[in-house]
Amino acid sequence: MIRFADRTAFTATLSALPEPGAAAIAAARTRQAELTKPAGSLGRLEDIAVFMAGWQDTPRPGIDRVQAVVFAGNHGVAAQGVSAFPVEVTAQMVTNFQAGGAAINALCRAAGADLSVVPLDLDRPTGDISREAAMSEAECLAALNAGAAAVSADTHLLLVGEMGIGNTTPASALCAAAFGGEAALWCGKGSGIDSEGVARKVMAVEQALALHLPNCSDAFEALRRLGGREIAAMAGAILAARMMRIPVLLDGFIACASIAPLVARVPDFAAHCLAAHCSAEAGHVRLLGHFGLEPLLQLGMRLGEGSGAATAVPIVRAALAAHNEMATFAEAAVAGG
Repeated sequence: MIRFADRTAFTATLSALPEPGAAAIAAARTRQAELTKPAGSLGRLEDIAVFMAGWQDTPRPGIDRVQAVVFAGNHGVAAQGVSAFPVEVTAQMVTNFQAGGAAINALCRAAGADLSVVPLDLDRPTGDISREAAMSEAECLAALNAGAAAVSADTHLLLVGEMGIGNTTPASALCAAAFGGEAALWCGKGSGIDSEGVARKVMAVEQALALHLPNCSDAFEALRRLGGREIAAMAGAILAARMMRIPVLLDGFIACASIAPLVARVPDFAAHCLAAHCSAEAGHVRLLGHFGLEPLLQLGMRLGEGSGAATAVPIVRAALAAHNEMATFAEAAVAGG
């Protein structure tokens, strides 16, 4: 199990990231060239198969276990009127997840993904980032380790999602801190707030940046000051997946924002990730551009929970089915092109 002993260990891990298996990538590409189809005719399905081969370090990658984890946390900044829902909804939705009644439950069932839910101190909202740091060093480290601990070593594909009323506000702040730009460029409607709510969100992010940005010297400090427990947990899970060479199917704006501080400091950090979709949240397309990732889907979704990632799982399954189950030209006695 991956665990970060302290913030120094977390930072050191970012300097020791494993790479995909070059030999497996080469072998997978060779196989793709030998399958009974014109070269490139399956488009991005071919790229996905090669990507999975590299991170699983085998020419014939599998997808027997898809793991989905939803992390939940509450935010002090919600008191600034940045969400359409009260903070009590976070705990209520966790109960709904556990009962199997949320969108992510249905989508994981359809995708054949194993879902778990990790609530993180829901009775203790983080600090209001417009006035103070979200977390202490110990709290941030605990959240990172909760995320890392949730990742199973036998996972073939990881999805992470979140639940936290008000969490598009810290997500927007993290993105602005990581990649620059006015707060308004990163702030959208989130849970469905009106224009006045968006204005309050922009103000909260501006205040947070003015207060914290001079001290966001590394990824840990950015997550500690501007993030939240479920946001740091997603970052810890995605980092742990990289260390275990587990491919990740990224969800929407908040899930991607969780690793914005990491990508800003290690540009290829998201090399083990596929972007499942581009959400309707204003900053997501801009964020994916900074990551250098092209989404698999664009369906106007903005729910969170890992829902976009779960929706994209069948695409990955299709890619590996074609890669592993098609006959080669030689096997089918078909003349190659």
